[in-house]
Formats: sequence, structure tokens, C-alpha cells
Amino acid sequence: MHGTETRLGTGKPLPGFVGGTLDRADPIRTNAALLAETFASPAARLLLLDGLEPVEADGHLALEPIAADARVEDHVLLGIDPAGRPIFARLIADLGPNLIPTPRSRAIADLVPAEEVALYGTARSLVHWHARHRFCSVCGAGTQPVKAGWSRTCTDCGAEHFPRTDPVVIMLAEHDGRVLLGRQHSWPQGRYSALAGFIEPGETIEEAVARELFEEAGVRVRDIHYVASQPWPFPSSLMIACIAQADDPALTLDQTEIEDAFWCDEAGVRAAMTGDPDAPFLAPPVMAVAWHLLDHWLAGVAPADARA
Repeated sequence: MHGTETRLGTGKPLPGFVGGTLDRADPIRTNAALLAETFASPAARLLLLDGLEPVEADGHLALEPIAADARVEDHVLLGIDPAGRPIFARLIADLGPNLIPTPRSRAIADLVPAEEVALYGTARSLVHWHARHRFCSVCGAGTQPVKAGWSRTCTDCGAEHFPRTDPVVIMLAEHDGRVLLGRQHSWPQGRYSALAGFIEPGETIEEAVARELFEEAGVRVRDIHYVASQPWPFPSSLMIACIAQADDPALTLDQTEIEDAFWCDEAGVRAAMTGDPDAPFLAPPVMAVAWHLLDHWLAGVAPADARA
């Protein structure tokens, strides 16, 4: 399966939507003549989407030549792939109400190569943003795509709007050889993961980690360090994974956000990560950066039998 593709030199799988190989082609985005030439190139390809859903065929994302009557202003240039092909996606004016991640959009990580999962994530985020930003937030007039679909300009006041990325911290608090895991009310039975929350205006990553852990679980932390990140195109988040140290394990849960939380030891985490049916929780899926955060923590902890 494509989901077994690994991080270079580690033998570990990639998180979903990580591993992009596109040249984002900024010189083409800002040159109208060069963009038109690129769009008209026989090598150019259209990434097929079903609304926001991926289209897969024979283990790859479906691509097709650009139609002769297609207009460049109706498309976004995703970039140039390693084979030299310009890859575009068609913009959609109305996506309808169902914009949440679906089993189909999540399953693509197991069906196509990692670089194509990343391509789909980029396309999904951009197409979603364009459909939801057709009007200017400054004056309310209509906007139109510019710069090969990487911004929109107001047709009245001229304000320029750019695709957004919402930073989210996702973190493990560690205390005395255990990590804090929580679950949301809507998750599958038994699923626990790292706690997470959006970074607020005026916050550093470290401040957001400390605030979210205290707000959701009543835990004060220190010595926060960054581990990894993951684009999450539902619709446009960047998950920033961290580990922090707690001095006091007492929990006070915000039960509007967290249904339950507990401190899990190394043996319990290992059991969950290997799919042991007797594990104390169901681990997050491999495509989620939370899985990789737990894996990173385990790599730095000596197995219990080695400490005995």
C-alpha cells in the first residue's frame, strides 16, 4: 500500500498531506503572459476533484489534459511536478454545505503516493478558500482570482486577500514517564489522542501550548519543544506538534471540549500503537500527526523491560 511510504532514513510512515514535491512556481504566478503560456502547454494537467473529494484511478490521483476551451482565470496553478508538468485545479463557485472531512478524503492517504496526498491537500484547501471568499471582507464587493489563483482582489476597493492557514498546536504533556491523552465527545469509542487547539492572535506556539493544556485539562507545563508539523486541509490548518513537561499531574477537565483524559505510561502507549486489543486506548490513525507525536515520544523512552 502507498501508506507505507516512509520518512527518509527512518523507516517510519509519513503523516498524511506531508511530502509534497511540487515547485510552487512563484515567477509564473506573478507573470500573466507566462501563466497563459503555462496553461496552454501540452504538458499541463488538470487535477480532477469531485467537489472537494479526491478522484483516484489505479493507485494515483486522476489527472487529465486541460480542455481547449478552458479559461485560465477559472483555475489555480498548484505548481510544477518533478516531471515538468504544470498541475492545475478548477475553481468551483458553490461547494454546497458538506465541507467536512469524509472517509473518502481521509482514505486517499492509503491509496496514492505521499506526494500525491500532499497535492490533494493543497488543491482541497485552495478550492475551498476560493469558494468561501468570493466577497471582500473590507467593503463587501465581489472578488476575483489573481496570481494564478493564489490571491483574490476586490473589484471595487482593490483590497487583496490571500489563502489562509490556521495554526493549531497539538501536544503531549509528559509527567513521570507518562503522557496526557484526551478524547473529544464525537470520537470513536476508545479513541484518545494528544490535546489540540488553535493559536490565538498575539500568541507564540509555546504560549498556545501552555494555554490550551491549562484550559482543557488544568495542567501547567514548561520546557515546551517543537517536534513536527502537518498541513491539515479540513479546511486549512497547520498542525504544530509539541511536547511539554508538567510538574503536577492533577487534572481539571473542560468537559465542553474534552470528554475524558488520563495519563498513559509507555507500555500502554506501545500497546495502542501496535494495535493490541488489550491496549488502554485506541490510537489515532497513522495519517494524523498525533500518531507521529506519540511515536516520537516512544522513541525517546526506554522500554519498560530495558529499565527493569
